[in-house]
Amino acid sequence: MNYKQRFSDRVENYIKYRPGYPDEIIPTLQLEIGLMANDIIADIGSGTGLSAKLFLENGNTVYGVEPNEPMRKAAEGLLSEYENFYSIHGSSESTNLKDNSIDLIVCAQAFHWFDRQKTKQEFHRIANNGAHLALIWNDRKETEPFQIDYEKLIQKFAIDYNEISHRNITQDIIEDFYAPNKFKKFVLNYEQHFDLDGLIGRIISSSYMPNQNDVNFPQLKNAIVSLFDKYKQNEIVTFAYNTIIFLGKIK
Repeated sequence: MNYKQRFSDRVENYIKYRPGYPDEIIPTLQLEIGLMANDIIADIGSGTGLSAKLFLENGNTVYGVEPNEPMRKAAEGLLSEYENFYSIHGSSESTNLKDNSIDLIVCAQAFHWFDRQKTKQEFHRIANNGAHLALIWNDRKETEPFQIDYEKLIQKFAIDYNEISHRNITQDIIEDFYAPNKFKKFVLNYEQHFDLDGLIGRIISSSYMPNQNDVNFPQLKNAIVSLFDKYKQNEIVTFAYNTIIFLGKIK
């Protein structure tokens, strides 16, 4: 499946159950790169607007660039109260943004989908001199027992998880993309808390997992119930993440 269409049938669950991002991202960027409310942000692969919302609440103008129409339309609805949000039909390789117009490029849970060579050229085109790039991922803490068993469940039922995982983005790939500039890495804590329905929704919000109309879904659901029953506390399980940020100048 074309990656730009992968989430089209999962938008509702994506909105409800995918993790947002820690509020600490904004003060981290303020401290490290002097982020100001009048900076112009390009959120590339903006999806349903989870990352854009952070910057909109900071007062920034945000251009949300998203190739998937259902995801883009969802963001337009969810962020309709923000007059400084602009929804753009585009991709990382062709953003439809103006030359030298962006102060900060943000890619949250998206960079691993991109054609890196074409994307780097496009980022250089749209970036102001001295503009920064923030690559952000929520990475599950797999040292915790629940997370370990959750990973086993994914490995058992996933369709192409290992092929498209963001964990395929190595340090060398990151260095090459920022080159000749340097970057810093930051790690923040983030959590989600789910009841059983929420855990099911969280799992099938991922494009690599069988959806509800898949022949393997009943078996997957039974496995999710077993996982939930094993680790629930007061009918809740906790997803613990390391929110990883790579931050440096792109131009």
